[in-house]
Amino acid sequence: MNKSDFIESIKNRTKQLAVNTILLYNQIQKTDATRVIGKQLIRSVTSTAANYRAACIARSQKEFFAKMSIVSEETDETLFWLELLQDTKLASEEQLKPLMIEALEIAKIVSKARKNSKTN
Repeated sequence: MNKSDFIESIKNRTKQLAVNTILLYNQIQKTDATRVIGKQLIRSVTSTAANYRAACIARSQKEFFAKMSIVSEETDETLFWLELLQDTKLASEEQLKPLMIEALEIAKIVSKARKNSKTN
């Protein structure tokens, strides 16, 4: 896979993670807790996808690093909210596991890309 294809695949993966997370939220029972967690989760997962796209069109190495830093933070936050849903049993393991695996993989990829792009 060449660099362009790889970048496109990560764009698609971050967007699909956002879509799948929104669909999960629409399936779970709505309580005060799930509404609060769900709002935060949807904000972080959509921010992950949007900021990755922004990083892909960055005008400088510093801008790329800054955007990838945001992507890294938002992906980690997404994992936090998914873990919270799991720990509180507000969503099933079956629903959460694929999202958590994908979010963790994206977090690792983004973290490595960010680290490799660091300017001195």
